[in-house]
Amino acid sequence: MPKPSVNLGKLPPYLFAELDRKIDAAKEKGVDIINLGIGDPDLPTPAPVVKALQEAAADPATHNYSPYSFTIDYRKAAAAWMKSRFGVEADPATEILGLIGSKEGIAHIILAYVDPGDVVLCPSPGYPVYANYALLCGGTVHAMPLKAGNGFLPDFGAIPEETARRAKIMFLNYPNNPTGALADEKFIREALAYCRKYDILLCHDNAYSEMTFDGYRAPSFLSEADAKDICIEFFSLSKMYNMTGWRVGFAVGNAAALKALGLVKSNTDSGAFKAIQRAAAVALSKSDELTAGLNKIYAQRRDIVVAGLQNLGWDFTAGVATFYLWIPVPPGMDSAGFCEALFEKCGIVTAPGLGYGPAGEGFFRIALTVPEARLKEALSRMEKAGIRYGMKKAA
Repeated sequence: MPKPSVNLGKLPPYLFAELDRKIDAAKEKGVDIINLGIGDPDLPTPAPVVKALQEAAADPATHNYSPYSFTIDYRKAAAAWMKSRFGVEADPATEILGLIGSKEGIAHIILAYVDPGDVVLCPSPGYPVYANYALLCGGTVHAMPLKAGNGFLPDFGAIPEETARRAKIMFLNYPNNPTGALADEKFIREALAYCRKYDILLCHDNAYSEMTFDGYRAPSFLSEADAKDICIEFFSLSKMYNMTGWRVGFAVGNAAALKALGLVKSNTDSGAFKAIQRAAAVALSKSDELTAGLNKIYAQRRDIVVAGLQNLGWDFTAGVATFYLWIPVPPGMDSAGFCEALFEKCGIVTAPGLGYGPAGEGFFRIALTVPEARLKEALSRMEKAGIRYGMKKAA
C-alpha cells in the first residue's frame, strides 16, 4: 500500500472522534455516561421544519440533483434572513452560497485559497477544523491566543509583520466556541481594518449567532460598512434549530471569495437534498419563533450548572451566548488530567481545553446538551466523588 499524504500525518487525532471512541468503550462496559463533550443538541428539530421536509420529500421534483450552489429559493431565503436579522443586503445569485453544513464550507475555503507555505491565522482555543484543514492543505498555522484577560479576543498587534504579510485567511468566531466570548463593534472594525491592511480574507464563523440569552443579540460582521470587500461569514442551521444531522448552512459576503469556494464545491460535492433545502428555508423564515423557546431552555440549563459548580468552589462568569461553558480546571491540574478524572470517577464526558489549541490549556468545556435532570445528576456525581475546584489532583 502507498503511504498516505505527508500533510495527513500532520493532523492530531480529531478531538470529537477521540471522545466518541472513549464513550463507546465505556458503554460496552455498562458505564452510565453523561456526555457533556460535544455540542450536539438533544432536543428535536422543530415540528414545522420536520413537516416541511416530509412534504418536500414527497415531491418528486426534489429527488434529482441540486444546483451546486443550492437552489435559488434557498439562497433567497438566506438573503431574506440576513436582511431581516442583520440589515445586510446580499445578492442571492452571487453573495450567498449553500453549504452542506458550515464545517464543509470552512474546510473548502481553505482549499480554495491556501497554497503550501501560506499562513492561516487561527484562534487558539478555536474550532479544530480551522487549523487542522490548513495543515492538510500544506498551509502554515499561526495561532492567535485568546486570553481571558483580553476578553478572549486576539491581539492583532502581537502578530509578526512578516507573518501578516504571508497570511491568506483569518478565522474568527463570535459568539465564540469554546469560550462563549463576544465581539463588539469596536473589535469587529479592528479586525476588518487589519485584514484590509494586509489583504487577508476574513472568515467569520457565525454558527452561534442565534444562540443567545439575557437579551443579547449577536451582530454580523457584514453589518459594518464595506465589510463585504474583505469578509465572508459562515452560518449553520445545526445549532440554531437543532439540525446537526441535516447538514445545511450557507456562506455570505464577498462575491469573489464565494466564487472560489463554489468552484471547489462544484468539483467536490453535488449539493444537498433539495427537500432539506426547502425545509431549511422554512426554518429561516420562522427563525425567531423557533429559537426563543430553545434559548430559554439552554439559559435554564446554564444557570443550573453555574450554580452547581459555584457550590463546588468554582468562581467564573457565565456567558450570554452559545450552549457552552468554558471553565478553569482546578489549580495544579491540566485539562486532559481533569477531564480524565471526571470520566473515570464520575462517568462524565467533557472536552479538555488543550483539544482546542495550546492556549486552551487550563480550561475545560461543558456542552449543555442533556436534560436538566442529567445535569443535576452530573453535579451530584462530582460532589460525591470529591471533584471540586480546590482539588489538587485526581484521588
